[in-house]
Amino acid sequence: MRGLAGKRVVVTGGASGIGAATVERFRVEGAHVTVLDVESCEGGMVVDVRDREAVERAFAGLDGVDAVINNAGVSERRPALDIDDAQWSRVLDVNLRGVFNVARAAARRMLAGGGGVIVNTASTNGYVGHPFYADYNASKAGVIELTRTLALEWAPTVRVNAVCPGYVLTPMQRAEYSEEMLAAVNAKLPLGRHAAPEEIAAMFAFLASDDATYITGAVLAVDGGETAGGLASR
Repeated sequence: MRGLAGKRVVVTGGASGIGAATVERFRVEGAHVTVLDVESCEGGMVVDVRDREAVERAFAGLDGVDAVINNAGVSERRPALDIDDAQWSRVLDVNLRGVFNVARAAARRMLAGGGGVIVNTASTNGYVGHPFYADYNASKAGVIELTRTLALEWAPTVRVNAVCPGYVLTPMQRAEYSEEMLAAVNAKLPLGRHAAPEEIAAMFAFLASDDATYITGAVLAVDGGETAGGLASR
């Protein structure tokens, strides 16, 4: 991708799954990557994105930031009637409030420093209903509208976009789905398989690069055709 070499990139939730693949992709592109995660990892800072002050301190300690991949997120598969207050708060706080905390801290520096790019991880769950994920779905729908709003407020200096992965074969997905469930999902997807984390990372790299300088406020699905056909395709 054009223009990524030497860029200062922050990836939240970069210790595993899509985040880890994204860290690797940006490093291959020659970017300088800092990871913010609740788990310790190489090249990272231990930060809970729910904690606004901790997020602000992390960004204050950086020597500038050119791009942020706002990827930290959690989910827990459970019927809506069984979601307790603690689970609801945890999912919304990480997936939505955490995204806002990080985006705001980054934008303050980008707006003062001449520009930057923020890419938020939403989900196809944010615009298509999925049973057993009421809290997760609500949080990702919020990320989509937050993205569009911030893109308008911070243009033209900061570009803000969202990526909506569909089914991705991550440790989180494997923890929630049995092999039989994974196979059933694959059978319904037009491309016949889950995405690899690296395929989502490629979209992040594109949106942060100089190849995407006219893209802002976009919500882009990377879902193997999952949402292309509506009910008839399921």
